[in-house]
Amino acid sequence: MGLSVWQLLIIALVVLVLFGRGRISEMMGDFGKGINSFKKGMSEEEAKSSKPAGQIEGQAKEARSDAEQKADPQLAPRADTPDQRR
Repeated sequence: MGLSVWQLLIIALVVLVLFGRGRISEMMGDFGKGINSFKKGMSEEEAKSSKPAGQIEGQAKEARSDAEQKADPQLAPRADTPDQRR
């Protein structure tokens, strides 16, 4: 039940008559601009999403070092040393 080559040619001819050659090429140009705009937007999103990943990684390292200091009190600076009491 598929469309044969002749049926596709007739449909293409009817579309060409209804819209005209100029209108079809204009629509295809607009379609191409839309695709380029979409690709540009996607690449900008990828660039934006890669920057915060570095910040999150840095925060994770800070949190890890804080957790290590809490786990091992010898690593944490003490407030009751004679230099810090002043």
